[in-house]
Amino acid sequence: MTHGELEDAIPLYAIGALERSERQVLDAHLLSGCPSCHSALREFQTVAAALPFGLDIVAPPRLLKASIMAARASTAGHDTMGHTSDLPRLGPGKWMEHVSQPDSRSTIAWMNGVPRWIVGSAVAAAVAGSVAMAWIARDSHVTDDSVALTQWKAQAASAAAQSAELQRRLEEREQSLVRAREELQRSLADMADLKDQLIQREAELDVLKTRLDLYEKRRARAPEDELAVLLRTPTIKAAVLAGTEAAGDASGIFLYDHRARKAWLYTLNLPACPAGTEYRLWLMNEQPVSVGAFRVGKGETSHLFVQSVPDFPGAKAFSVSLEPAGGGRQPAGVPYLRSSL
Repeated sequence: MTHGELEDAIPLYAIGALERSERQVLDAHLLSGCPSCHSALREFQTVAAALPFGLDIVAPPRLLKASIMAARASTAGHDTMGHTSDLPRLGPGKWMEHVSQPDSRSTIAWMNGVPRWIVGSAVAAAVAGSVAMAWIARDSHVTDDSVALTQWKAQAASAAAQSAELQRRLEEREQSLVRAREELQRSLADMADLKDQLIQREAELDVLKTRLDLYEKRRARAPEDELAVLLRTPTIKAAVLAGTEAAGDASGIFLYDHRARKAWLYTLNLPACPAGTEYRLWLMNEQPVSVGAFRVGKGETSHLFVQSVPDFPGAKAFSVSLEPAGGGRQPAGVPYLRSSL
C-alpha cells in the first residue's frame, strides 16, 4: 500500500472497520513512527469516540443479538483452528488504547459489534465532516489570501502613486533648475555687457577729466599772460579801444591774426549788461560787419575769442556797442568802445 492509501485507511482503522490484512499493514506503518499518520489517527479517534453519541437510539432487530453471537462464535472457532496470523500485532482496540487512551474498552467492543453499514455511514459522515472542515479551512485560507492580495494591491497602488508624485516633483525641480540656469546665463551676459559699457564710460570719463584739467589750466592762466604772448606774436596786429562818454573809464584791446583769421578782444570796466542786452563787436568798414557778441557781468573782465572772422583788409575802425540780445545787421545801440586801426 502507498502512503496515500494508508492515510485513506486511517478513518476505517480508527473505528476497527479494516480487513485483517490491511489492518496489519497499517499497524506496521504506525509502529514505524510516521508523524502525519499518528496525527491523523488521533483526530479520527476523537471523532470515533463521539460517534455513538450522535446516533439516534432505535430498537435493534430481533435477530441482531443472535447474529452478533453467531459471528463471535465463528470468529472464535476460526481462531482456535489456527487460521490466525502468527505475526505479533496490536488489535484495533489495543492500538487505540495504546495511542489515545480511550475512556473504556466497552466503547471499542461495542463498535466492533456494530454492523458494517452503520459504521460506514458514521465514517462517511466523519470523513464528510473532515472534508467540509478542510473546505472551510481552505475557503478561509482563500479568503485570507484574497484579503492579503487586496491589501498588497492597495499598497502597490499607493506606492505607485507616491512614486508618480515624486517623479512629478523631480521633473518640476529639473524644469526650475533649467529656468534658473537660463536666467543665470542671461544675467551673466547682461553683466558682461554692463562691464563693457562701464569700461567704455570710464575711458570717456578719463578723456573728459583730461579736457577738464586743460580747461581749468587755461582758466587759471591770467589774461595778462595770454595777452602778453599774443602781443609778442609777429603775425598778430593790435588795436586799442577807448571808452566813450557812455562807458566812462572803460577800455579794451583788439587782436587780429590775418593768416589764421582769429581775433581776440579784451575789455576792462565795461558796465554790466542789462537784462535782454549784449555787447557786440563791429568792424567799421563801408558797411559795419558784426564779429561776435558777449556779455559782461558786474565787476567782470570780458574776453572774447573768435575763430574764422571775416576778412577786413579795408577796415578803418572797430566799435563795441550795447545791443538788444540777438541784435541786427546794423549797430542800433549806444557805442561803449571805439578804436582805429
